[in-house]
Amino acid sequence: MPADDRAGMMAAQTLPSSEALLARILSSLDSDKAEELVQIDLRGRTAIGDYMVIASGRSSRQVSAMAEKLVDRLKQEFGVIAKVEGKDTGDWVLIDTGDVIVHLFRPEVREFYQLEKMWLPQGAATA
Repeated sequence: MPADDRAGMMAAQTLPSSEALLARILSSLDSDKAEELVQIDLRGRTAIGDYMVIASGRSSRQVSAMAEKLVDRLKQEFGVIAKVEGKDTGDWVLIDTGDVIVHLFRPEVREFYQLEKMWLPQGAATA
């Protein structure tokens, strides 16, 4: 078997579960003082991922720093290469890990877009 095939098989065998990714994402954001953390279970509702996490930072600088640390931690601990959009401006950073989609906002931007209302079940409370 070619080395590339073996490497691909080994990587596939060591991918973390969506629950393990979610737990690490939540702990990373919590340790970086993210505010108003909301997790949304998307399983069975959409094919974009298993979970969505929405959180706020107090400033563009904090939002960008939280995103950078999260991406670095996921790469170091799980080998997950996440796609990132918006880190340079820090108003709204989207991090796509494949199974978990993370949205980090400045509070004003989060209030404007209100993603929770689109994805949370009717009547669910936002923390």
